[in-house]
Amino acid sequence: MIATLAPVGALLLSVALLLTGNGLQGTLLPVRANLESFGALSIGVMGSAYYIGFVAGCILTPKLIRRAGHIRLFAAMVSIASVVPLAHAMLVGPLPWWLLRAMTGLCLAGLYLIIESWLNERATPENRGVVFTTYTTVNFSVITLGQMLMLVDDPVRFHLFSLASILVSLAAVPVALTRSPAPAPISSARLSLRKLYRVSPVGVAGVLTVGLANGAFWGMAPAFASQAGLTVPQIAWFMSATVVGGALAQWPFGRLSDRMDRRRTIMIACTLACVSALLLIFIYLSMPAVMIVAAFLFGIFSFPLYALSVAHTNDMAKDVDFVAVAGGLLLTNGVGSVIGPMIAGVAMDRFGPLGLFGFTAVMHATMAGFALYRMRQRAAPPQEQKADFVPMPSTAPVRADLDPRADETGGPPSRPVDRSSGNAAA
Repeated sequence: MIATLAPVGALLLSVALLLTGNGLQGTLLPVRANLESFGALSIGVMGSAYYIGFVAGCILTPKLIRRAGHIRLFAAMVSIASVVPLAHAMLVGPLPWWLLRAMTGLCLAGLYLIIESWLNERATPENRGVVFTTYTTVNFSVITLGQMLMLVDDPVRFHLFSLASILVSLAAVPVALTRSPAPAPISSARLSLRKLYRVSPVGVAGVLTVGLANGAFWGMAPAFASQAGLTVPQIAWFMSATVVGGALAQWPFGRLSDRMDRRRTIMIACTLACVSALLLIFIYLSMPAVMIVAAFLFGIFSFPLYALSVAHTNDMAKDVDFVAVAGGLLLTNGVGSVIGPMIAGVAMDRFGPLGLFGFTAVMHATMAGFALYRMRQRAAPPQEQKADFVPMPSTAPVRADLDPRADETGGPPSRPVDRSSGNAAA
């Protein structure tokens, strides 16, 4: 394991620092905005602004790499991304924070894509699964760590903004010192969203639901918890519990989906996510420990939906280019993530804090109903056509060609699956 990961250790360390800093900002900013009386809609727009920047970063980064090169672009984006948290602390107001949050999304999407391209070129067909699994584990672990850094100081003070800036700045050091050669320019494979929907209606609807519901959660949940009377340490535990629940549930739901129609698994996950969201509504203003447990359950049932939807789409894709499919799903998720926080903000302005989980409950219930409808319209693919399930974070971009399901040419998954072990048959 150590020998396998040693060539990409510096890159994984950069990812860890970036995501820790971003995880801290993701909770710090809504909490501080709530303390500054921004209003739910303003906080929702801030969450949407991040994803607008994120989508723009995914589109612009390949062009910028061809112009400036990986290392120079990485250094430039780290410089900007590390300045932004400090600017947040100096320019407190809705409009400046919307613009700054969009800048963070653009820079971090570009930084992740650069690192993931590097990881892809360092990985081999033999160790790609280990590299991808480690990358996913790092994602979930350090995002949780970023939430817990809220315990370090009071969000009203300057220190947490400085800490986020420091973490992002340090992410440049491992990449600057690595001796790994820079990867080839990133290619942009595209697929019509209409064609992608024809390939897998449930898969496209699933990643859109993840964007709408989870985008709203990331943008608004810290404000919800603050308005529910949770202290800053309790908000950190509330957010961390959701991430931990989502991480632990990836493989159980994946294994279940390998043994039945994945749409049925998606329907089960969405139904239970809806129930968990309703539970958070019913226990609002309850004991903090009870709310944290409910958040853990929400993470268990809502976070695996992204990987389940991607896996189902890959089952149906057959001869469609794998990288293009993944890019289309990523764009769909990004669009949902832009819209979700704004709708949730309107719901919270109209119905109070409970509007957030009322919105996510409706989204998951709608998706469960759509999956049931599609199961009656088209038969499930045969077992031998199903691709490997791979746990995937929906909290950061993932290059499709890093995914171990992609073959060396970037085409669709083609290896048969050994059902006794869950691994690809040799």
